[in-house]
Amino acid sequence: MSAMSDLRPPVRFGAADLHLHTSHGDGMADAATLLDRIEAHTDLDVIAITDHDDVRGALLAREVHARGHYRFAFVPGIELTTRSGHLLALWVDEPLAPLRPLDETIAAIHRAGGLAVIPHPMSYLTRSVGQRAIERLLAIGDPEVTPDAIEVANPSPAGRQAGAKARHLNRTRYGLAETGSSDTHFPEEAGTARTLFPGHTPEALRAALLAKATRPALLGAVPLRRIGARRLALQQVRGLSTTPRKVVAFQARRIAAWRAASTESGEVRA
Repeated sequence: MSAMSDLRPPVRFGAADLHLHTSHGDGMADAATLLDRIEAHTDLDVIAITDHDDVRGALLAREVHARGHYRFAFVPGIELTTRSGHLLALWVDEPLAPLRPLDETIAAIHRAGGLAVIPHPMSYLTRSVGQRAIERLLAIGDPEVTPDAIEVANPSPAGRQAGAKARHLNRTRYGLAETGSSDTHFPEEAGTARTLFPGHTPEALRAALLAKATRPALLGAVPLRRIGARRLALQQVRGLSTTPRKVVAFQARRIAAWRAASTESGEVRA
């Protein structure tokens, strides 16, 4: 090894949490409360807000972030419900249709300029993409419908239930980039799992995901007694109602937009 190579500074790794929910969806804190908590109590460099089936939660959080002068960077996203399970759409700031086939949803994310990440894979405790669905996608061999990463460190019950299996299959068969994320629904959960990457910016994070140069890290779950039975119960009620409510609202907005466009073109008359 040359003397010059010995003088190169060590690579510094940043930390990102790419799976957080606000009260716009089934989270229990509004964007400002969650972002303030992250600022005060974590060392995260990048976060992503990924409310269920509705990009507006991320857009509202982006506005809060822009006004707040936070030290960490922000990535907009959505946790989409596909026919095969949940899928994270990162670097997406436009509505995407829920309840579509998994391959079509990944292609739509890529067309929107985003990256697709499979969260809490193979878990039976929530709507998750299963092993057969993942392997069918990878067998197609088309980059347009191939997920960009798989979440293998997630401290939630759903994430822990099948996390070891997902890690093993990815490292022995799939070869996807790996992420760690908290799946935050309570603000104190933020940062309890993270994605480590060379650099500290969203651009560096995205490049690391595409280069499969990320590392998942799991710090541990927040004890349930710290959250409390009442808050847990309230969140479960929110969680059960969020996806149906968001899907119906998305379809209603599409119909309203179609009617407005048709009225303008003279196709629909009172």
